[in-house]
This record gives sequence, structure tokens and C-alpha cells, in this order.
Amino acid sequence: MKTLISVVGTTGIGKTKLAIELAKHFNTEIISCDSRQFFSEMKIGTAAPSEDELSQAKHHFIGQLSVKDYYSIGQFEHDSLELLDRLFEKYDIVIMVGGSMMYEKAVIEGLNDLPEANEENQEKLENIWKTEGIEKLQEMLKDLDPEYYENVDIHNQRRLLRAIDVIWQTGKTYSENISHDKNPRKFKTIRIGIEAPRETVYERINLRVDKMMESGLLDEAKNLDELRKSQEGRNLASLNTVGYSELFKYFDGEWDLAFAVSEIKKNSRRFAKRQLTWYRKEDNIHYIEVGYSEEDFNGLIEYLDSKTSI
Repeated sequence: MKTLISVVGTTGIGKTKLAIELAKHFNTEIISCDSRQFFSEMKIGTAAPSEDELSQAKHHFIGQLSVKDYYSIGQFEHDSLELLDRLFEKYDIVIMVGGSMMYEKAVIEGLNDLPEANEENQEKLENIWKTEGIEKLQEMLKDLDPEYYENVDIHNQRRLLRAIDVIWQTGKTYSENISHDKNPRKFKTIRIGIEAPRETVYERINLRVDKMMESGLLDEAKNLDELRKSQEGRNLASLNTVGYSELFKYFDGEWDLAFAVSEIKKNSRRFAKRQLTWYRKEDNIHYIEVGYSEEDFNGLIEYLDSKTSI
């Protein structure tokens, strides 16, 4: 059976580096399941792989879209499985990497058969979002389904709208709706996680945000600001991404720059906390410590060899 090795972990933990090392070792390619790295205009703020990193192993789903493009998790599932079919004709092993939990889940388990969007519900929720802000939608979802609230990207209004709509239609929490069995996969998945104490995770996030600012995140966000202010931009979930939405408030004069940067760090840490909560519930992740040694990496390869030879 073909094998997908899925590298997971919190934001800023070093997943890209490990994925590239595994891809080079197994002479294979990498699929990204980081939903924000799909957008070509957001390279710095999403910590997309650098040109040097991209040259070391072939990557898929990096910068293939514009922030103006609509791309659903269902489309990603379809496109990823189609790509995997082609890659598995050439390789026995393929690497996947990313911290977007639901996107990983879509590939390795599949999505559930959920009802189509209800137009009346969507219109009502869109109105709430426009008049009371995304915070109101966050509050509503937290009341309706605290479990899903802990895991979802709460800055993505589309995800919030969809979850609340499904809850209203079915009378069940979104967590219940997505807990049913899905279509079995034709490949085996081995999940590898990178772990560290929470304090280390938070420290790495703070340092990474500083490096993003040094690398030009402010200019990258400024290039999106005009679009954000347009009629088209107001409905783009991509522009609600952490690292950009805070800087937009700086551009609008609501916050000073130092406070906006501190908010990027805070919201990135909050996302990492949700990732930690999600991954702790999973019992099929084999962990390696952050800052692993060559000996640790060799031990990981031995583990993977034992699993892929079964």
C-alpha cells in the first residue's frame, strides 16, 4: 500500500524543515495543507517556503491562488486526492505538511456529507457579520458548539458562517455532523508531529513575527490594503488572516504599529493553542522533539521504515 507521511504541529514549530528533510530522504514530493500558503500575495505573513526551500523538494499547493480566488476545503480534498493518485504512480511515499487541521483531516479521512448552504441562513449570518463584526459570529459559534470553536480558524468568517448554518439546519453541533465515518482511503497515512513545551512554542512564534516584520510583512500587507477597502475585498475571507488583519487596523489609524505587532503575536499564540488542543486529542501521531538532532532524525527514519515495510 502507498504511504502518505503527514507532518503536523503548531505554527512556527519547524514543519517545513522536517518535511523537506523527509522528502529528500525518500526522494519524493510535498503537498502543503496550509490553507493560507495557497495565496501568492501572502508569502511572508504565512511563512510560505522560501525559494531555497522550494528548490530542495518539489512542493504542491504553494502560492497557486490569488487572495481573490474562492477555494473551499472540498475543492482542496478533491484536488489533493487527484494529485496523490498521480504522485503514487511515481512514488511509494509522499509527504504532506501543514497546520490547517481540517485540511489535513479532509485528505486523510475525507469530508462528511453535509447539507448545502441555506440561502436564508447565509443571508442572515452575512448581515450579522457586516453589522456586528466577526466577533459576534465567534460568540455565536462558541455558544452553539464549543468543541468546534476550539479547533476552527475563528478569523475565517466563511468557516464560521458554514458551521452555524449547518448547526441551524441539522439541529446538531457541527462537531457531531463531521464525526461520522467517511470514505476509506486507498493509501496508508503515518502522522509525524513536532512537539515542544508551550513556552517554547510561544517564544518561537514571537521571534517569527519579528522576523516577518524585518522581512517586509508591513509592505506585503500594504499591497493588499487597497483591495481590502474595495467592495470585492470586504467579502474575502483570505484577508482576515492573522498577520494582515491586525496591520489593516494600523493602516486605518485604529492601532499604532507596536500594538498591531503585539496583536499578531497574541493571535498567532491563540491559534497555536487551538492546534495544541486539536493534536492532543489525536492518538496516532508519532512525535519528534523540536530542534531534533541527527540521531533523532535517524531514529524517525527507522520508525518510518518499520511502518512502511508492513
